[in-house]
Amino acid sequence: MRQVYAPGCALMIYKPELAKRVLEFLRKDIDDIKEHLTCCRHEPNLAAGTRVINTCAGCDKRYRELYAGISTVSLWEILAENETFPFPDYQGQEMSVHDACPTRTEVRVHTAIRKLLARMNIKIVEAANTRTRATCCGDSFYGVLPAEQVKERMQQRATEMPCDNVVVYCVSCIKAMHIGGKQPRYIVDLLFGEATGIGTFEPELWHNELERFIEEH
Repeated sequence: MRQVYAPGCALMIYKPELAKRVLEFLRKDIDDIKEHLTCCRHEPNLAAGTRVINTCAGCDKRYRELYAGISTVSLWEILAENETFPFPDYQGQEMSVHDACPTRTEVRVHTAIRKLLARMNIKIVEAANTRTRATCCGDSFYGVLPAEQVKERMQQRATEMPCDNVVVYCVSCIKAMHIGGKQPRYIVDLLFGEATGIGTFEPELWHNELERFIEEH
């Protein structure tokens, strides 16, 4: 089975060097794996039977639903079962988890994320609405509601989080948790022992940045 690694547009904007580190690690187990930089909103032009390893919840959903002949799996599922990844130790820090909308139905993803956090010695304090019952972070309402109402949704979701530190696995959720007054902890940053940066976070500016990248890829 041919496999490719798709870091996703948002990670490539956020920290392309982390996408490179993920690929380098995957190549230790998968010799011929290639990087796939075509945005999931465009025809992937991949051979039938290809499996896409994704790091973006939106990519996970689109590769599952839109393109015949290919399959997808999250990086989280692969790392959760990996015996050689050098997991950092966060010494029992308490964090909540915000589950991304595109994977709301994907129990496999929710489970893998929590396995990774356990392997990093992070204590999870769950919100009332989590996993398949997770409330949207607010970002999915961009383009449907005015920006100020989108930000209100972000603030509302953030208040549901019991901990100040909130683990996210979607770059747009970083922005939402920041706007909501929480400290987002992006899962790829946690895996590689890095601090989570915020970058562009105002909804209109962030989505403009994303759209430019999508158009180019």
